[in-house]
Amino acid sequence: MEQITSAGKPVQITVIDGYELKGSKGDTPVTFIRAEFNQAVLGDSAKITVSSEGTAKYNFTSSFEFNPEGGITLDDLAHKPVFLTMTEVLPKEKKQKDEKTLILGQAVVDLLPLVEGESSFETIIPLHPVPGSPLEPLQPGVKQCSLEVKVSVAEPLLTAAQISGGNLLKVTLEAAYSVPESFVPTGPVQNYMVGLQVPLTGEKDYPIFFKNGTLKLGGEREPTPRPKKWPIANILAPGANNIPDAFIIGGPYEEEDGELNHPEDRELRIQAECIKKRITWDLESRCYLDPPAVVSFQKRIADCRLWPVEITRVPLVTAPKGKAAKFDKMDDENALSFHGVAYVNMVPLLYPGVKRIRGAFHVYPYLDSTVYEKTKCSFSLFRDTGHNLLHNNKAGGVNSPLSKPGVAKNLKEDKIQASSLKSQSSDTGVEMEAPPNHNPEGQQYVEAGTYIVLEVQLNKALVPKRLPEELARRVKEMIPPRPPLTRRTGGAQKAVSDYHMQIKTISRAILDEYHSMFGKQVAKVEGDIDSETLEEQKCQLNYELNCSGKYFAFKEQLKHAVVKIVREKYLKTIPFENQEELQTFISELYVFLVDQMHVALNQIMPDDIQGAVPTIHKSSEQLRLFAFEAEVNEDFEMAAVYYEERLVREPQNLEHWLDYGAFCLLTEDNIKAQECFRKALSLNQSHIHSLLLCGVLAVLMENYEQAEIFFEDATCLEPTSVVAWTLLGLYYEIQNNDIRMEMAFHEAFKQLQARMLQAQVTKSTANLDGATRLSMQKSAGTVEQHVEEGVKAESSLGPWGIASGSSTIAAKVESQADGFLEESSKLQSQTEPILSVPPQDPAINQKSSNLFPKETLKREASKCLDSSMFLHPTHYSVSQTPTTIFMETIRFLMKVNAVQYVHRVLAHELLCPQGGPSCEYYLVLAQTHLLKKDFVKVEECLQQAAQMDYLNPNVWGLKGHLYFLRGDHAEAKACYERTISFVVDASEMHFIFLRLGHIYLEEKEYGKAKKTYLQACKRSPSCLTWLGLGIACYRLEEISEAEDALSEANALNNNNAEVWAYLALVSLKAGRQLEAEQAYKYTMKLKLKDEVLMAEIHMLQETVGFGNPSF
Repeated sequence: MEQITSAGKPVQITVIDGYELKGSKGDTPVTFIRAEFNQAVLGDSAKITVSSEGTAKYNFTSSFEFNPEGGITLDDLAHKPVFLTMTEVLPKEKKQKDEKTLILGQAVVDLLPLVEGESSFETIIPLHPVPGSPLEPLQPGVKQCSLEVKVSVAEPLLTAAQISGGNLLKVTLEAAYSVPESFVPTGPVQNYMVGLQVPLTGEKDYPIFFKNGTLKLGGEREPTPRPKKWPIANILAPGANNIPDAFIIGGPYEEEDGELNHPEDRELRIQAECIKKRITWDLESRCYLDPPAVVSFQKRIADCRLWPVEITRVPLVTAPKGKAAKFDKMDDENALSFHGVAYVNMVPLLYPGVKRIRGAFHVYPYLDSTVYEKTKCSFSLFRDTGHNLLHNNKAGGVNSPLSKPGVAKNLKEDKIQASSLKSQSSDTGVEMEAPPNHNPEGQQYVEAGTYIVLEVQLNKALVPKRLPEELARRVKEMIPPRPPLTRRTGGAQKAVSDYHMQIKTISRAILDEYHSMFGKQVAKVEGDIDSETLEEQKCQLNYELNCSGKYFAFKEQLKHAVVKIVREKYLKTIPFENQEELQTFISELYVFLVDQMHVALNQIMPDDIQGAVPTIHKSSEQLRLFAFEAEVNEDFEMAAVYYEERLVREPQNLEHWLDYGAFCLLTEDNIKAQECFRKALSLNQSHIHSLLLCGVLAVLMENYEQAEIFFEDATCLEPTSVVAWTLLGLYYEIQNNDIRMEMAFHEAFKQLQARMLQAQVTKSTANLDGATRLSMQKSAGTVEQHVEEGVKAESSLGPWGIASGSSTIAAKVESQADGFLEESSKLQSQTEPILSVPPQDPAINQKSSNLFPKETLKREASKCLDSSMFLHPTHYSVSQTPTTIFMETIRFLMKVNAVQYVHRVLAHELLCPQGGPSCEYYLVLAQTHLLKKDFVKVEECLQQAAQMDYLNPNVWGLKGHLYFLRGDHAEAKACYERTISFVVDASEMHFIFLRLGHIYLEEKEYGKAKKTYLQACKRSPSCLTWLGLGIACYRLEEISEAEDALSEANALNNNNAEVWAYLALVSLKAGRQLEAEQAYKYTMKLKLKDEVLMAEIHMLQETVGFGNPSF
C-alpha cells in the first residue's frame, strides 16, 4: 500500500525514567520493563530498584524494523501501539529456587506522530495498573504512576510527497442502538462484528473490522465524553485499552451527518439510547492512505455515494483439544446470522474543508440486489471471507487484528472464488448463501429500528477549502476598497462661515467706534433719534474711519474672506475673458455678499430676525418611496432622479447604491447595476448583501470565477445565511458540480432548520412569560382583554412584492396537510406551460434525485410540515406556509428585482420536497409575469393561488393590480376593497390605497376617495397621496382642506404639473389672482397632459375673470 523503497528503518523506543512507582513488597521494589509491539516482545530492561521517592532510571532502549515491503507497515504504526509492561521481581523466600514476579501495570505508546512525519518525540505516559496491583490509587488525588518515553527514527518514515499528498483515515464505531429483542446476554457467547472496506489503489480494498461488541440491556445513556479504545485484544491493564487523548464527544442530533438528525427523530433517539438494548464497541481503527490511495478513495466516493457497512453475529466457541477440525466444520455451518448493512453517505467528505462525518445510520437486511443497487458493490466482507473470520473467532483472540496485507490478498482471492461459485448453478452455491431476496434475521433490524453510530475522520480534507483571508484578498483585488473621504479644511461652506465671522468682528469694531464717538450724546436723548441726526452721525463716523485708516484696515480684513468665497463658492480661479463677464459676476457676487452680511448681522442681533420660511426636508426614506412610486408608474426617468438625489446626499451609504442597483436590474441595465453593487461592496467589503448581489450579477454576465469568489466569501463571513448557501448551490448547479451543490443546499437546510428551532424556543418562552403574566393579572383581579391585531408589513420587494411569509386569515386544520400534498402534485402538472424550465425535464429530475435521495423525500416533507405547524399553531391566529431555502432566496431576489435569476429558483422550489406549488409560489410567479405584462399567465397563476389560499390578502391585492393595468377598474375596485377589508394587511398596501382612491375619483365617489387617501397619508405620505386627498377635498368643495393637502404635495414634489393645476383651481376659487397666475404659469411650464383638467382651469378663469396673464 505504501510506496516506500527503503529496505528497513529501525524504530527505537527508549524508556528513560519512571515516576511515582511502588511495589507490593516494601518501598523500594525491584522492577523491569518489557516492550512489546505487534504481538512480539522487543526486549526486557535491566532490573532496576525503585528509590524511596518512587523514581527509577531505566534508560532502556528497544527497537523494531520498519519495512513496508513485507514487514511492519505504516498501517501497523497507525493502529498498533507499543506496550510497556512493568513487572515487579518479588524477594525470594526460603527454599525458593525460581524468582517470582508480579505484573504491576501497562503503559501504551501511540506511534501516530511517526505516521504524521515526525522523526522523534518525547512523552510522559501513564502507567495503568492491572487489577489488584499496588499501583492502583487507594485515595482520590494521588498522583498516577508514569513513564518518560522517547521514540525516534534516524530519518522521517514519510517522504515530502507522502506528507503533502497522503492522509490518515480514522473510523470510530460507537454503538448499535435498538437492537432486535432476540439478542439476549444468556446462552452461547456471541461475537458482534461490524466491517467495511476502504478502497486503496486499483481493485485492492482494505478491510476494517470491529469485533467483540458488548451487548447491554440499556437503562441509562452512554456517558460522554468517553475514551476511544484500541481494536486490540489481550491488553492486561483495563486503562491501557483507551487511546490517549481520543474521546467520543457526542453532540446535538441536528448537527450530525447521518439519517436520524431531524427534529421528529429526537424522541426515537432518546428512547433508543437510554432505554433499549444496544451493542457498544467504542473502537477506533486507523488506516494510512498514501497519495495514490487518496485519489482512489476520493474517486470511489464520487462514483459510489453510499458505502456498505456490514454488521453480523457469529458464535464465539472454544475448540477442545484434538477436536479443532470438528468445531471448524461446525463454525462453517453456523457461519453468519443477523447479517445486516447500513448505508453510509460518504459524499460530505468531498465537501470543501470537511474532514469528519458522524451520524446515525439505519441497519437494513443484507440483500445482494439491494446492496449492489445502492453501492455498486457485489462483494460481502463477512460472507465472502467467512472462513478467515471463523478461524480468528476463537476465545482469547476475538479482537486480534488480522494481518492487513494478507487479508487484502485473501479478500481478492475469495472474491474470485465467490464470483465463480455464484456463476455455477450447483447445489453447493445454493447452500453457501441465502436466497438473494430473503433475509428474515436481517429483517429484524428494520422491525426493531436498529441503527449504528459511526464516525469517519481524516487528518486533512480531501477537498481544501479556501481560507477567509484568501477570499477577502481576492475580493479586494477585484474591487479595491474605497478610501475614506479626507476631511477638507476649506470648502464653500467654510468660506461662507469665515466671511460671517469677519462681518461679525468688523461690526463689533464699528459699534465700539460709534459708541466712543456718540455714546454720551445718545444717552442724553430720550426716545428715538431722528433721521437727520442719524445721517449726520453716519457721515462723521465714515469720516473718522477714513481719516484714521480703520476703513482701509476693515477692507483688508474682509478681503481674504471674499477671495475664498470667489474661489470656493464660485470656483473662479482664472481671469475673465471680457469685461462684460466680469461685471456680471461682480454684480452677482455683490448681491450674495450683501445677503450673507444680513445673515451674519441677524445672528448677532436676534431680535431683528424675521420668521424664516419653513422648508420641508425630504428624508432618504421618503425619496426611496417617491422613487418606488415612479417605478410602479413606469416613470423610470423620475425614479432615477430620486435615486441619484439619494446618492448625492449620502454617497457613502451603501444601501443607496444597492437600491439604485436594484432599480437598474429592473430596467435591465446590468452593467450599471454591476457598477452600483461593486461600489457598495467597495464601501464595506464585509457586507453580505453586496457580496451576494455582485455574485448574482457575475453569474448573469457569465463571469463564473468571480461569482464563486463572491458567494464563497459571503458564506465565510456569515455561515448562518440561508440565502448565501442557496445561491452558492445554484451556482454549483450551473457548473454541473452536483456534489458541491448538494453540500451547499444541505448547509442551507441545516441553517434554516436551526433558525426555525430557535424561533420555536423563543416563541415557547414568550408564551410561557405571557401565561405567567396573565395568571398574575387574574390573581390581582385585573384581567385585561388582549386583542390580536395584524402587523403591518410594508416592504419594498418590487412593484408588487410578496413579503416574507405571506399570511392568511382562515383557520387551518391539521388534516389539511395531506390534502395539500395531494393537491400540490396535481397543480404541479398544471404549471408546466408557465415555467420556462419544465419540471418534467430529465436533467432536472436527475439532479433532483441526486439532491434529495428517495429514502428522505417523505421524511423531509413531513419534517417541513411538522416544524411549520409547531411554529405556527393552527388555531384562530394567522397561519403561515412552510418556508424553504428556495423561497427565502426568491424573496431576496425579488427584493432586488433579479427576475432573470428567479425562474431558476422557482424550478427548484417546485421540485423541493418541502416546497412544491404553494400560494406564495404562484404569487411570485404571477409577479414575474406581471412585470412582463403577460396578463394571461398572471391570471392563471392567481387562479391557482386563490384555490390554495382564498383568503390571502396578497392574492386579492395582486388581482386588483392585474385588473387595474388591464383597464377593468370595476373588478380592480372590488379586489382592492376586499384586500383592505382583511384583518391582516397585504404586503404592499401603499399602491392599493393609491389605485383604489384613483378609481373612487373616477367614479366620483369623493367621500370614499378622501377616506382612502387619508389612510395612505397616515401610513406613508407622498406627493401622490396628498394630491389625491387634495383632489377629493376640492371636489367636495372643502377648499381650505384641499389647499392644505395640495401644499403638502407641492412641498414634497414641486415638479408635478397636476399639483400646480389644482392649486390654480383652488386659488381661482379663493379669489387670489397673483397665486392663481403663478400656479397656472407652472402648470403650463411643466406641460400638464390632462386636457380635461386644463379645460376646467380655462373655464374657471373665464368665469372669475383672472388667472391667465395672456388674457
